[in-house]
Amino acid sequence: MNLSRGAQKLNQLLQSTNARSIQTLSPFLRDSLRHFSTGTEHQVQPQPPQSSTQHAPSLQPPSSGLVYGRLLGISSNTLKTDIINLFEGCKLTLDDIKVDYDRAYNPMAMLVQFSSMSHFGSAIRELTRKSRPFRLEKVVDHQKWDSVTPHNGRYVLFTGIPRNALLEDVERFLCGCNYEASSLDLFFTRTVDGPSRIAKVRFPSPIEAMNAVLKKNGSFCLNGRVAAQLIQ
Repeated sequence: MNLSRGAQKLNQLLQSTNARSIQTLSPFLRDSLRHFSTGTEHQVQPQPPQSSTQHAPSLQPPSSGLVYGRLLGISSNTLKTDIINLFEGCKLTLDDIKVDYDRAYNPMAMLVQFSSMSHFGSAIRELTRKSRPFRLEKVVDHQKWDSVTPHNGRYVLFTGIPRNALLEDVERFLCGCNYEASSLDLFFTRTVDGPSRIAKVRFPSPIEAMNAVLKKNGSFCLNGRVAAQLIQ
């Protein structure tokens, strides 16, 4: 009897313990199921791939804003500084101007680089206001600007050298000028009066080149009167 009664109590105790364990675990299981369900419902849906063209970098180079003009009506006596003073409101420098020469180094035009379209318009108005004989045309692109070699005011062209003059005669004619001897170039060109002998010489600075023009223009080499022209 005692053994039967003890077994019965033990069985009741085990049932009670299992019930409490299930009650304890049930909230945990419910929470786990709820979290699992919520995570499944709110999963990030895959987005369609974006077109690569939306983020492709632009292949067009940024605009520099520079505007190029071609100034016509100049002569061999027109200096870059004359144009800078003429267009004083456009903030030009010597590097913003190039002279376009023909094969005989006759100046055909000046190319002017403006920092903006506004400055180009100001230059047009200045020509009208001051009634200058120049004409300013807009250059479509910078290729013409790049094709013109700048001489930076360091070269002088000596024309009228006698055809029979030797290199030593030209060097004697240039005596007293501070020039770069290795740059001395003698060549012929055709003019309306026939073939003409020309010497092209480079100087260390624009000041030295201008001094040579002032000193040698109209001087004689052998029996020929020589004209000196600054190449800008």
